Amino acid sequence: MQTASYEARPYGVHSAQPAVEAERKCPDLIFVSPRMDVYGEESEHIREILHRYTDLVEPLSLDEAYLDVTEPKKGPPSGTLLAKRIRQEIHEETGLTASAGVGSSKFVAKVASDRDKPDGLTVIEPEEQLDFISHLAVEEFHGIGPVTTEKMQDLGIETGADLQDADERTLVHHFGKRGRHFKKLAVGEDDRPVRPDRERKSVGAERTFSDDLSDPKAMLHRLRPIAERVSQRLQEADQRGRTVTLKLKSHDHEVSTRQTTLERPVRSEDELMTLVERLLDRPHPPEEPVRLLGISVSSLTEERGRDGRQLEMDFET
Repeated sequence: MQTASYEARPYGVHSAQPAVEAERKCPDLIFVSPRMDVYGEESEHIREILHRYTDLVEPLSLDEAYLDVTEPKKGPPSGTLLAKRIRQEIHEETGLTASAGVGSSKFVAKVASDRDKPDGLTVIEPEEQLDFISHLAVEEFHGIGPVTTEKMQDLGIETGADLQDADERTLVHHFGKRGRHFKKLAVGEDDRPVRPDRERKSVGAERTFSDDLSDPKAMLHRLRPIAERVSQRLQEADQRGRTVTLKLKSHDHEVSTRQTTLERPVRSEDELMTLVERLLDRPHPPEEPVRLLGISVSSLTEERGRDGRQLEMDFET
């Protein structure tokens, strides 16, 4: 998988797009290898800047976080002024630009932060919130992916305004509990707090290949660097995990997973490779060529396992 620079996006290149497809859309595309260690260092520096203003920081990824600045540690009690200061400090200390969204809820702030990238600030005042939401396309709502978007469009729901007018019982009938959640977001009801203590539930890595892989030996060869990266991330977080999942995506985008849960947590590259090799063979090697491989570790703990103990596996498919 890869991300895409803003210069490449006008050509139809976007994040999480197979490299072969990106190159087809932009033949002059330049591929640059990631530097995860550098990204991690810069992320820690930026997070330190955020904590100067509030302890209520909820990280979403290396480069994204929610902040509650209702009662800031310093500076004026103004989300707009604090966002300007934080963006300025990030640029002065790291040379990086940052975009920010200011709103009275997580949902509005998140959508606003995407409005003026790569170096912008979008502020949605409380009295502007409902109008702002009404003009959103339904696919901009968190949790509404391509399949749900298509279902909503079949129901005549294409914008936030349509969701605001939609009958909640109809939404629940078609989308279950999510329908009620979508309705609440549409009418500005989002009271989710910023949770600085939110625990990471899994650690993983995956890679999309330019060509299909049919040979299990070739798959194992490609899984080795993925296992290495997952192991590095677990070590950086000082964590181990009891559940290991192998992700397979076929050339026609069908996704399947194979999973095992252990009695003791693991995190080393060799342990992960032993497990994914067995997962790859059980119940049988993939019948269809694969375009993507991934490994994730969950049921995380900081407790260290005992070396030398035999792995005990309960395979699930």
